[in-house]
Formats: sequence, C-alpha cells, structure tokens
Amino acid sequence: MQCARAKTFAASSSMAKSSLRTALSTQVVGRTREVELVLAALAEDRHVLLEGPPGTGKSTLLRAVAQGLGIGFEFVEGNAELTPARLVGHFDPARVLNDGYDPSIFVDGALVSAMRDGSLLYIEEINRIPEETLNVLITVMSEGELNVPRLGRVVAAHGFRMVAAMNPFDAVGTARISSAVYDRVCRVSMSYQSAEDEIAIVRRNTEGSGVSDAWLEKAVTVVRRTRSHADLRVGSSVRGAVDFAKVAVSLAELREANIENPSVGVDSALVALSGRVRVREGSVRTAEEIVTEIWQDVFGRTEGDANGGKVTAPTGADTTSR
Repeated sequence: MQCARAKTFAASSSMAKSSLRTALSTQVVGRTREVELVLAALAEDRHVLLEGPPGTGKSTLLRAVAQGLGIGFEFVEGNAELTPARLVGHFDPARVLNDGYDPSIFVDGALVSAMRDGSLLYIEEINRIPEETLNVLITVMSEGELNVPRLGRVVAAHGFRMVAAMNPFDAVGTARISSAVYDRVCRVSMSYQSAEDEIAIVRRNTEGSGVSDAWLEKAVTVVRRTRSHADLRVGSSVRGAVDFAKVAVSLAELREANIENPSVGVDSALVALSGRVRVREGSVRTAEEIVTEIWQDVFGRTEGDANGGKVTAPTGADTTSR
C-alpha cells in the first residue's frame, strides 16, 4: 500500500519536477533549498517537520507545495486544547440519540478528513499539543491508518502526508518533542531569510505604494537589528517589516506628510515592532525605547525629532518590559 502510494505521488510530481520547483520558488521568496527538500521528502512518502522561528514562511511554503502538487491542505493550530477528539472527529451527539453510532453521522476532524482525501495535514506549533494527541499522530505516521472507536479503521488515501511546524526557541507553553516523533519525520530547519530576500518580500507586499527601494532597505535593516540587539531576547520577523512599511504608507497619507518624515517613520516602527519584540529580563529599557533607538541609528537622527530624540510610546500603550 505504501509503495503504491509513494509511486503514485512520485509519478505525479515527476511530470515536471523542475518546473514545479521553479514555480514554487517564485511564490516563496528565498526558499529554493527548503522547497526542494520538502518536495523530495514528500515524494518518498515521508512526513516532515519544519523547525524555525515565526515569520520564516513555513505555512506559506506548505500551502504553495500543496497547491503546486494539486492536493488538499488541512490546517490545524497546535495548542493545549487540541484533544484527540478535536483532531480525529466525533459522532454528532444529537443524532446519536436517534440513529446510534452510525458511520454516516461521524463528523470528521482535520486528521480523518486529510486521511480520507489524501491531503496534506499541516499542524502548526506541534510542540504545544497534549501528549495524548501527539500519540495519535505517531500511530498514523507509523501505520498509515487509524482505528477510531465505534467508527472502525480509517486508512490514509493516496497523497496523505503530515507536515508539522514548531518554533524550537519558544519555551513558554511548549513541551519537548519526543524521539518517537523525530524518528518518524524528516526535519527541515528554516532560519530567517537573507536581507535581500526580506527586502523582496516587503517590496512584493507594498507593490504600487510608491515607497523607494532605499526606504524599504532601511525598514528591513531596522527589523533585522531587533534580532541581534543586546537588550532584546526575541526580535521581529519579516512580518514586522511588512507592517512597518504598510503602516508608514497609510500614516503618511493621513498626516499629509512624506514617508521620510521622522515622526511618520518612528511611529510606524513603534506600532509594527514594539509588540513583536521581547525585552530581556533585567533590562531597564522598554521595547519602545529600543525600537526608537534602532530606528534612529538606521534612518539617522534629525533636528526636531520628537522629544529631543526620546520618542515615547503611542498614547495608551503598555510600556511594561516583556
């Protein structure tokens, strides 16, 4: 069964592997290598674990792969409330009273739905789900089937694969992934993209806005510096740069000012980044102060900067260190 499934999947993807890889690489900026690794693993009937910080394109990559291969995509958000019943499915309680446990009244969860349809099952933040739910996934990864009480045996259809993702650097509300999971997946590590790739991502998301390349490069530089600042334990992903640019464009229009105006730039950076970064314990500085400092270092201090170069948080903002 598994050999037949692997051959079918490989055959469908081998029709135009090179062109598919090229098409996916244009959709997911700066991820050619990761696209190749994921495609190769899926073609050989393997499940995949993507590891990397938030905002590195994990879900974007998987959606593009599923679309490129012409198969379904089931998304599951991993959290402590993801019980086996929520993942697998359940019998409709109202109809059980009248019809009993008839298979026709079983409501498929994301796992059973993906298995029946031969879809990609994408589980985000797998290290946040309960152990009993993880054990269900281990069984499916090992056997390619699942025995559901009162429903019976569910066998995975052609094309079914599980792809999980996790942020290995987040220790809050997470659990250590067991060796049983790692033994059943192919692991792909995803770090932040290069500066050039992140600029291309922001440019793509702000196309037609009239923002200059020079300004976009500086905006991306601000975001990248949050990842190495001594007072920050967590920096922003490229999503912060996209929001920074979009908010700056909108704010400049509202204030009837140029996007190069310092007040527009600083306020946009504060709105987009201060909630994304995390200040190290023991630091006496706020996220707002640090973001302002980085902005001024990159864009330059000018006479007339608000508060003499000490820009505060927007009115009503929480300035507590995170």
